[in-house]
Amino acid sequence: MMKILITYDMLRDAYTELTKRYDVCFPDGRDFTYNEILERIPDYDVLCPMFDFPVDKQVIDHAANLKLIANYAVGYNNIDVAYALERGITVTNTPEPVIAPTANLALGLMIDLARRITECDRKLRTEKTSMKIGVMENLGAQITGRTLGILGMGRIGKALCRRAGACGMNVIYHNRRPLDVEEETKLNVIYVPFNKLLEESDFLSLNAPFTSETYHIIDEKAFSLMKPSAFLINTARGPLIDEYALVNALKNNHICGAGLDVFEFGDYPLPDLLELENVVLTPHIGTQTLDVRLDMIHAVCNNVIGFIENDRSISRVIKP
Repeated sequence: MMKILITYDMLRDAYTELTKRYDVCFPDGRDFTYNEILERIPDYDVLCPMFDFPVDKQVIDHAANLKLIANYAVGYNNIDVAYALERGITVTNTPEPVIAPTANLALGLMIDLARRITECDRKLRTEKTSMKIGVMENLGAQITGRTLGILGMGRIGKALCRRAGACGMNVIYHNRRPLDVEEETKLNVIYVPFNKLLEESDFLSLNAPFTSETYHIIDEKAFSLMKPSAFLINTARGPLIDEYALVNALKNNHICGAGLDVFEFGDYPLPDLLELENVVLTPHIGTQTLDVRLDMIHAVCNNVIGFIENDRSISRVIKP
């Protein structure tokens, strides 16, 4: 019987399809530590890690029988994919369940920033009667008729594009490769060079993966090209933005505001960002709904069963 090792303890009842078929090992009441996985991995055929568990060369070298790494995430920068593939180990991820909720959150951050929803909520709670509520106070920005720039026109970028179109926004994008003309026409988007994306976007949404090419792609130079009235949204990966440069850009009015669901240095933003009124922060909640958590588990199960039984399609990561 195939043996499956799951690094995290979450919604165990959702794994019924796996537990009926295979020998599945879960941690009890907490996630496995790195060293605990090192001890156990030699006996297992499949590893199911959470997105924050490092499947590095050491883990892979300990995994004498490992055939599949089924990641609980759309991203896979926690895995040494190149080394796994070199060792003949298949890697899968869970892209489909995260598309709609992440695009929805990106749109929500845009609207929140533009209409100053979170800022006004804070003021009402703290300033109370001293808050100015005149017809010319707390003026926000419009999104209808404005230009949304999307960096990374993958599944989530396309989903955000459709939502922005429904809000009456114009959409431009930059990608490693342009979409074909038919898809651009269907989405009503225009491909532009990276610098033009920065210069023309009223709202710039980052939806690209984290790679060596995208590390700090939004840096001091990028901020210098953006409109002073522009808003930056990041629901992708924190290190796409140089966070120190972002603080400087916000404090010096090089851009108008930022909505961040991810941060460069882990779970928390730089302290300066917490003090700025024109920043909306969420703690990596792009997929934080119960429905999505269950859908991601089902996607992991489908990847595992599809790989072992070859009875359904799986979401393979084909290159790092």
